[in-house]
Amino acid sequence: MIFNSVTYLLFLPLVALLYWVLPRQPRLWLLFLGSISFYGFWRVEFIPLMLASTLVDYLAGLYIYAHNEPWKRKLGLWFSLLTNLGLLFYFKYLFFVVDNLHDVFSWFGSDFHTPALSIILPLGISFYTFQTISYSVDVYRGFIKPERHFVLYGCFVTFFPQLVAGPVLRAKEVIPQLDVRPSWSMDIFVSGIKRVLLGLFLKVVLADNLAPLVDDGFAQPSATLSAIDVLTLAYLFGFQIYFDFAGYSHIAIGSARMMGITFPENFNFPYIAHSPKTFWKRWHISLSSWIRDYLYFPLARVVVQDRSTGGLAVTTDSLPSRNLYASLFLTWAIMGLWHGAAWTFMVWGLLHAVWIALYRLGHHLFDGWSMPLRHGLGWIITLSLVMLSWIPFRAESLAHTWTLYAHLLQPRDYLWLGMRENTYLIAALLLMGFLISYAVYTVVWPYVLKHGRRVLPLMLESLFLAVVMGLVFIFLRPISQFIYFQF
Repeated sequence: MIFNSVTYLLFLPLVALLYWVLPRQPRLWLLFLGSISFYGFWRVEFIPLMLASTLVDYLAGLYIYAHNEPWKRKLGLWFSLLTNLGLLFYFKYLFFVVDNLHDVFSWFGSDFHTPALSIILPLGISFYTFQTISYSVDVYRGFIKPERHFVLYGCFVTFFPQLVAGPVLRAKEVIPQLDVRPSWSMDIFVSGIKRVLLGLFLKVVLADNLAPLVDDGFAQPSATLSAIDVLTLAYLFGFQIYFDFAGYSHIAIGSARMMGITFPENFNFPYIAHSPKTFWKRWHISLSSWIRDYLYFPLARVVVQDRSTGGLAVTTDSLPSRNLYASLFLTWAIMGLWHGAAWTFMVWGLLHAVWIALYRLGHHLFDGWSMPLRHGLGWIITLSLVMLSWIPFRAESLAHTWTLYAHLLQPRDYLWLGMRENTYLIAALLLMGFLISYAVYTVVWPYVLKHGRRVLPLMLESLFLAVVMGLVFIFLRPISQFIYFQF
């Protein structure tokens, strides 16, 4: 079952309304079994795998908390880590490793026969394993106590709005909300519906209609593309993946909100960021904060605080810079491979490591500049680098990536165009629309709420929702997967 389907739009209100009327124990069973059913619409045979991962970390948390001896606590933690990472390695990376071993042996002239592998990547495994790992680590660190009620813990892991593609949640953020339901509020319920509608608009109206342009552009022979074409494709895919994944996050947040449960925001207008640091405080916030707290800080030997705000570009003066930069590049290499078992994803991750490292080294050079000038120039540079970094994320191979980047280094390739004229117009309109929507959301709408008559905000919001609903109804029929489902 996927969010942009009629099945889900029938499933969600039914579960949400039952959630508000049932007492605690039946309510938790409703969520647990409903979430399992939601997952089973994809492939029933992978339900036991998800439940096994859930059970492992449930037991690991209890074991860690029950023992004071450091070695026993570490034993429980390593049991959780090795089980979850082992499952993730087998389903997501085994074929990648075997395939690369075959290539290495072939380079040396060895006839290395690899077994025929037919492995299906379980939907959402990258997300729910990260979530269960963070639970075990937080129990080990003493940030939380283990949850003894298995069904309540199971709801935290399998909760259907975030099960497939996040946001990546922390136990202390969600379990208390699942345990104690708030009082019924029509405003809460309606606010959730609005977020779901906004998410569907971003997905089915914007992302899905951009997809054919992006697919055609990246499928076009590279010799027929100019440097401006490559830049345009980078921007188009950057907006496509933003609308696609931000749309998913809005639907997830709105679905949970319909049941009175608040998720942390996952996107906050990332393309207005004026530095790599602020970009990763605005893009996929739950994952970037997870990577920081559970990978980057431990690698850099930084004391981990009990927090979950976003951002990877965290500096400290307490460690040698060599250790910080080594941790930074290793973290981003892993971050890239988390997104996909291919070298192109690692290149994407390492590019972001380079941008963050350069920002750390050079941002002090502009301290004497005025704030508007520094932020304006920073926005132009950051947006360009981020968009160009999407090329390896979308390209078919490393060779394809280098070929596309090579156009940017040829001055003559800036003198002609190889795609249809409306492609460039659409890219320009998307950028303008993004900036206008940011201005409306942060400046115009707060002004209307503060100074306008009470009826004006209601009329404007009703008009906006009517347009959104109409467009969603028109474009909902062709169902397409969300991009992040492959991760």
